[in-house]
Amino acid sequence: MIPRNLRHLRVFLAVAELRSPTRAADRCGLSQPAVTQALAKLEQAAGGALFDRTPGGFTLTPRGAVLAARIARAMGRLDAALAELSPRLAVTASHAQLQALAAMAEAQNYTLAARALGLAQPTVHRAVRDLEAGAGRALFEKTSLGVVPTRAGRGLARAAQLAFSEIAQAEAELAEIDGREAGRIVVGALPLSRSVILPEALAWFRAHRPRQRITVIDGPYDEMLAGLRRGDIDLILGALRVPLPIGDVVQEPLFEDRLSVLARPGHALAGAGRVSLDRLAGYAWAVPREGTPSRAQFDALFAARGLPLPDSLVECGSILLMRELLGRSDLLGCISDQQAAAEVDRGLLVRLDTGVDWPGRAIGITHRAGWLPTAAQAALVREIRAVAARLTG
Repeated sequence: MIPRNLRHLRVFLAVAELRSPTRAADRCGLSQPAVTQALAKLEQAAGGALFDRTPGGFTLTPRGAVLAARIARAMGRLDAALAELSPRLAVTASHAQLQALAAMAEAQNYTLAARALGLAQPTVHRAVRDLEAGAGRALFEKTSLGVVPTRAGRGLARAAQLAFSEIAQAEAELAEIDGREAGRIVVGALPLSRSVILPEALAWFRAHRPRQRITVIDGPYDEMLAGLRRGDIDLILGALRVPLPIGDVVQEPLFEDRLSVLARPGHALAGAGRVSLDRLAGYAWAVPREGTPSRAQFDALFAARGLPLPDSLVECGSILLMRELLGRSDLLGCISDQQAAAEVDRGLLVRLDTGVDWPGRAIGITHRAGWLPTAAQAALVREIRAVAARLTG
């Protein structure tokens, strides 16, 4: 584990830039022995030498270059946010204070934040108050919903979380140098990706990197987008949003998908040929949740014909739940054609001929702007792209 002592990390960057512990000590306001001690602790944690000591000065080793690149990215994010509040915070803010701030921004309750960090509630409260004193302003305000971060508090919390994420990325890359697999990859999986793309990509990845930790998270898009932006999620895979939801994320299209209308085998409409929208409107449906691109297309289909939505809707994004619902009833289902393909191929569901020319939906990867993946993350992304290419090829 790389020590989260921000002053030591700044010292390391100063030595990397100035190539001299003496000059770095002057810049950072420390003694040379303190700088030497800080470097020794970092090198021990990093698993090897970070600098070659030569008569011409200190030069980064390959291991040191990996760490310096990540720490520079981390400090760049953090210092920009700190400077907006107070120039002195770059000197006084500690990892413990920023960690408490980030936990509070998420939990919006001191007791819950303390529990998440494994600390006493007064410790978290004091850390936040000390940070606010350094900033010269409140970073949280009490409301009926809890203790919520101010705009400045949200900005600093997000910068801190992204900085911590970069340090975790550094640990994974240093482990890669030593032939180890460290850290974890977190994928936010939207409904289509869970049944079509991810299983094949993850099976390949596990065969090639058997010890790399992977976490797949599902949930509402907005929650996963928030996790992506604060560094808790590395990438989101599934339907892309139009327009782009916010400027600090990037969307990479992989292929286009369309919707299908489904029913159980033996349903009254299964062998009825082309079915009119008027007739479809008389049935109960299982459809995607409101706020999703699929649901927007479903609603727009009826609106364009001047028809009201069917009055009996079950909202679900899981093809497995939809399959079971349709198999036990006369409900119709509307879901991604690719997502339904395996169930149709197995004879568990049938596609209805509706004559609807559904517009294509872009399916792809969403990640943070400026995201620099580790070798393991890059390998998974390459395989996701390859699976998508095979799917549509």
